[in-house]
Amino acid sequence: MPFAGFGIGGSFDKDDMGTAVCWVCENLPKDKPRHLLGIGAVEDIFTGIENGADTFDCVAPTREARNGSLYTSSGRINISNAQYKKDFTPIEKGCDCYTCQHFTRAYLDHLFRAKEMQAGTLASIHNLYFFVNLVKKIRQSILDENFTEFKKVFLEKFKNG
Repeated sequence: MPFAGFGIGGSFDKDDMGTAVCWVCENLPKDKPRHLLGIGAVEDIFTGIENGADTFDCVAPTREARNGSLYTSSGRINISNAQYKKDFTPIEKGCDCYTCQHFTRAYLDHLFRAKEMQAGTLASIHNLYFFVNLVKKIRQSILDENFTEFKKVFLEKFKNG
């Protein structure tokens, strides 16, 4: 086929997504990128990759950031919850994103409460960094031939804190 790559999308039921993506990818050329449209849930990134998708796009990391929902390796947090009002730690310890390197949870909580535009920007920077870093780690786990174990450990911590 004379296409540079392929987009895979549609209205997948969560339970059927892996099967559908696998079937589609098995029937597409292996030498062309397969892009899975609108996938933003952490679990769906793993499902897409293990079934043959190469790239993804979704508005979820920035949309959720604008509403104060931040991704961490221990799950999502809502920065506007009262517990973060006096929490002077980064969103996630060990995160190298600009937001975590320069601002605290308490400051982001303040920005959201004050309805400052910078709140959504800083939260988006963090969430996008989280997803890019996650995909880098997944890529490395594939190269190291331990994707299945990485997925199990990561999702257990993500779901259970």
